[in-house]
Amino acid sequence: MTGDTSDHPTAPAAFDSGASCLDEAPQFVLPLVVRIERATPPARTDALETAARAVLTLLSDERALGDGVWAQAVRDWEDARIRKVVRRARGAEWRRAEALDGITVTGETAEVRVFPPVPLDGWPGDLARLQVSGTNLDDPRHPPAPDPAAPVLWLNPGVEMTAGKTMAQAGHGAQLAWWALSDTDREQWREAGFPLSVRAAAEDRWGPLTRSGLPVVRDAGFTEIAPGPTVVAEGGLRFGPLGRLEA
Repeated sequence: MTGDTSDHPTAPAAFDSGASCLDEAPQFVLPLVVRIERATPPARTDALETAARAVLTLLSDERALGDGVWAQAVRDWEDARIRKVVRRARGAEWRRAEALDGITVTGETAEVRVFPPVPLDGWPGDLARLQVSGTNLDDPRHPPAPDPAAPVLWLNPGVEMTAGKTMAQAGHGAQLAWWALSDTDREQWREAGFPLSVRAAAEDRWGPLTRSGLPVVRDAGFTEIAPGPTVVAEGGLRFGPLGRLEA
């Protein structure tokens, strides 16, 4: 692989609510669109995990690396505060979104399309018209225990977020995990299809997770929630060896 960003100088600060210097650079956003048909909405956890894998899929795509056609947009985005916005689409809206340059990632019930970064105020018209607020989804059954072989993105149990906001936070956690890995570990994870889980942490485990030295997403508080930690990325025993919190 080329275009290693694990040593990107702004990688940790890009998710730091106190990193005001990042606001001085031109601002970009990574658009994601989740397909939500009226009769067949995706399960919430599957949508969160599919969004996280969509971010990883774009970051590892050859078009986003080196001299690829998306590479400069990705570098501009990474040089400022890392922003992701999730919008929802159905029917003709989804078909128009699929016609734009991007990548669709499919889960068990979810479809998420990720696009190369765009200026904060420069969304393509067919995406800008999509709704962003109030995206809520449910799980029809309790999610199973996460696979210990793969990374887990642990959500702050004390923060309530819409599904769209949580999808963006899961994408942040996946990106921090990606930045923390070596080229070899990234390639193994990519070849396996980016297995991962997204789960709410137990309340008594959240504090230790945030103090463990594992990658932590700290939301800037621009939308929905106050600034603070939202996601901790814990490594898997086989993929994404970031380290694990002792039980």
